[in-house]
Amino acid sequence: MDTTTAEQSLWLDAPPGPGFPSLSGRHRVKVAVIGGGIAGLTTALLLRRRGVDVAVLEAERVASGVSGNNTAKVTALQSTMYSTVERRHGAPSAAGYAAAATAGVRLLSTLAEGIDCDLHSAPAATFAYAEDERDAVRAEAEAAQRAGLPVTWTEELDLPFPTFGAVRLEGQVVLHPAKYLRGLAAAFTAEGGRIFENSRVTRVSASAPYEVRTAAGLVEAEHVVVATHYPMLDRGLFFARLDTERSYCVAARLRSGTPPQDLAISAGSPAWSFSRHGDQLIVGGQSHSAGAHDVSFSRYTALTEFAQRHFDVEEITHRWSAQDAKAYDVLPMVGSYLPGATGLWVATGFAKWGLAMGTVAAEILADRVTGAENPHAELFSPHRLSLRSAPTLLKQNAKVAKNLVGDRVSPADSTEVEAIPVDTACVLRDGIGKKGVYRDRAGVVHAVSLRCTHLGCLVRFNGAERSWDCPCHGSRFDVDGAVLEGPATKPLPRREP
Repeated sequence: MDTTTAEQSLWLDAPPGPGFPSLSGRHRVKVAVIGGGIAGLTTALLLRRRGVDVAVLEAERVASGVSGNNTAKVTALQSTMYSTVERRHGAPSAAGYAAAATAGVRLLSTLAEGIDCDLHSAPAATFAYAEDERDAVRAEAEAAQRAGLPVTWTEELDLPFPTFGAVRLEGQVVLHPAKYLRGLAAAFTAEGGRIFENSRVTRVSASAPYEVRTAAGLVEAEHVVVATHYPMLDRGLFFARLDTERSYCVAARLRSGTPPQDLAISAGSPAWSFSRHGDQLIVGGQSHSAGAHDVSFSRYTALTEFAQRHFDVEEITHRWSAQDAKAYDVLPMVGSYLPGATGLWVATGFAKWGLAMGTVAAEILADRVTGAENPHAELFSPHRLSLRSAPTLLKQNAKVAKNLVGDRVSPADSTEVEAIPVDTACVLRDGIGKKGVYRDRAGVVHAVSLRCTHLGCLVRFNGAERSWDCPCHGSRFDVDGAVLEGPATKPLPRREP
């Protein structure tokens, strides 16, 4: 393990600035937005510019979540999305998705004007890394053209290894996402909006006027927007319709100082994704289901070795990971939280393309809250029916049921606490239940209950991130049980080692 590499996102390496206060006391606004990422902040700014009184509540710091832990690509060409949407929903839906994604890229570019966020135009591409991926890429090119995207076919990309054909879309965007989000936050507050950081929402009342509660305060609002990436309220059964996937990134400084210009991603599995920032190359991939068994540091090692094999890497400067929610039928879910609800809203299911899709989701929500029509609202309705994707939904929930039961009956490790090696976790018996015990790199032992505080699945150790991750719905906790990622809002109880 390279201890000189920063174990955090390239985008979050710089100091975040003075920040915003945490919520205390009682406040009243027209709209409360939960989540200080791309969807939440963009929604808040758009609403504020329409004269709406808005407050944003962020569990940690602005940009600290998935929006600050991505590859920085803002593109309407998204791997093999168009062939997938066309297959699942038909050609009109694929065309609707293309229009929405294009609108997201355009809106973000407009909002970024005047924000120092290293915004650059760049082509995006989906390519065949192996010859057996060529047909999938060709199908994507044809589906994207039918959907109305001005894509082209090419046999060459700005990559230092052979490829087997690619579909390319010019005029897409790469930026520094944390700088962009902090710029949105600054614009929002300068125009009279309020942001509360380190204010994790623990409860939202059932009806309007909604009471949005944190540990130290309350916001009363006529409308609530849940933009927490994965919805943190169990109402609406979103946890039954979303799957979560974790993926990894490394940033490398190149001796040549010239990373590839194409924002490229391969069509196969495993997928290899490439982006850039200044003289640094970003390589992403090594995805797995959240809470998968036996996740180790090898995820980062594979990315590092790939980069070193194909590029003139001088050093790996950063490594980080992110988690993405994908709807069972692949389309984002943006709109009312419950059928017929007119005050509780949600945006989720961006499936790794949140910078573009979270931006257009914000426009949809701003329109819905203010009573305006939006051309993309129907396609992304959380209450749509998708019969073609019903088998995927059944399979997804069967996996949850298997995880819920299977981990309870599996044997615990026979290791004694004293014998647990440094930087290693074990599952031990804790009365009739189980606890997770981790010995950190300083030799200190940490122990927590394994029962996820969301719906009770048993969490599993992620050795790449040193976290306890839930295989059912993706909640994540640190080694002392603190919530890293929802839908859980309460920590894992600590245990005696």
